[in-house]
Amino acid sequence: MAQADRRPQILVIEDDKTLNHLLLEQLESLGYESRGAMSRAETVEILKEFTPSLAILDLRLPDADGLTFLPELREYCAVMVLTAYGSIDQAVSAIKNGACEFLVKPVSPQGLELALDRVLETAALKRDLAFWQEKAQRDTQFNLIGDSPEMAELRQMVSMFAAAQSPVLIFGESGVGKGFVAGAIHAQSPRSNGRFIAVDCDSDLDAADLFGCDTGHADNRREGLIAAAENGTIFLNDIDRLEDSLQAKLLRVMETDLYRPLGATSSRPCGARFLVATSLELEDMAKASQFRSELFYRLSAFTISVPPLRQRKGDILPLAEYFLETRNFHRGVQKTLAPESREALKNYDWPGNLRELRNTIERGVIMSAGAELITPEHLAIPDHSSGLPSSASSAGVSLRFDHQPTLEEIRDTYVRLLLQTYGGNRQSVAKALGMSERNTYRLLKKIGDISVD
Repeated sequence: MAQADRRPQILVIEDDKTLNHLLLEQLESLGYESRGAMSRAETVEILKEFTPSLAILDLRLPDADGLTFLPELREYCAVMVLTAYGSIDQAVSAIKNGACEFLVKPVSPQGLELALDRVLETAALKRDLAFWQEKAQRDTQFNLIGDSPEMAELRQMVSMFAAAQSPVLIFGESGVGKGFVAGAIHAQSPRSNGRFIAVDCDSDLDAADLFGCDTGHADNRREGLIAAAENGTIFLNDIDRLEDSLQAKLLRVMETDLYRPLGATSSRPCGARFLVATSLELEDMAKASQFRSELFYRLSAFTISVPPLRQRKGDILPLAEYFLETRNFHRGVQKTLAPESREALKNYDWPGNLRELRNTIERGVIMSAGAELITPEHLAIPDHSSGLPSSASSAGVSLRFDHQPTLEEIRDTYVRLLLQTYGGNRQSVAKALGMSERNTYRLLKKIGDISVD
């Protein structure tokens, strides 16, 4: 795709010197960039520095049989066979060996031009198809970036569970990428052409959101998420926050594949698959009667644990490079991580996981302004000893106000400081506050200008 504007390059492999020269002249007059070779050995040398889109190959060469050489040449480019000894058998053999066209000498200039147009157009379509297929392949990975053994195992689990229709429980710390894993499962599943709907299970989610509403009056009819995800996937994030009454209804849907909109008199088939995620130990919550045990057992049959970033250090730099590449505010400057920055990134534990790493790279891009090199000072990676960003570690923790604050203001400011310190990781914030993660989430939701995901 990157070379779409350059002239197509054609290699002529013909041992007749006069015909070779005539073909090169005709190709140049048609706007092609061309080179000529008179043997297999010469062709091999030319291919070391010349990248043709097409080769015109004579079947009789002084040092090789064209049909034997054709498959090897086909590894480099499309091949058009041109020979004075044409026969049906030769044509069939040439096509079987990978030739895209078979022409018999003498061929008119017009005939050669039409054949070239046909072959090169087909080759371009194939390249475009390969490009878009590769792009689609990358897109369906949902950013599962990394080459560590842990990531390889995770991809294997995703592929295995994608083929199933059962619910999948995705477990991992906050910010570890559970949503990307859910998206990858959907993208590789038979439901990939359907919708992928991600929902946060907080107190704002009600039965009408999930199941819809149908009281028989058009004004009160409302499509729920289950209907919207027909033949697709619903991803319920933070399933541990789902209200108890909704847990019971959800369990019934999973067991019967039926749901009933609010106000409806009959049930309807559920055509959606459920994927759920949590950063809490659902089994412990079920034992403590904080989560329905029946639903836990239904969900836990297929479980994927997403390892935190500190347990797959080999993925840190590939992820950092990915986040750097996908930031859209470089303003024309090609950004690069300095060697010291790469070392600092590798040596940090990333309690906020992918979310913290992404935010750190974004900060580095912004703080480096017009500079090409992103240094550790631009990244401001937290210092291990203090847990604070390196730019602030020497200053210590301080809460300053220009007025006498209320207890609530002190609390909110301290929570914001903890969020910044731990890269938005709720588990770390909850531990620092001495609170459960569930109560910490409620506190964060209460602080209106803090985004929680």
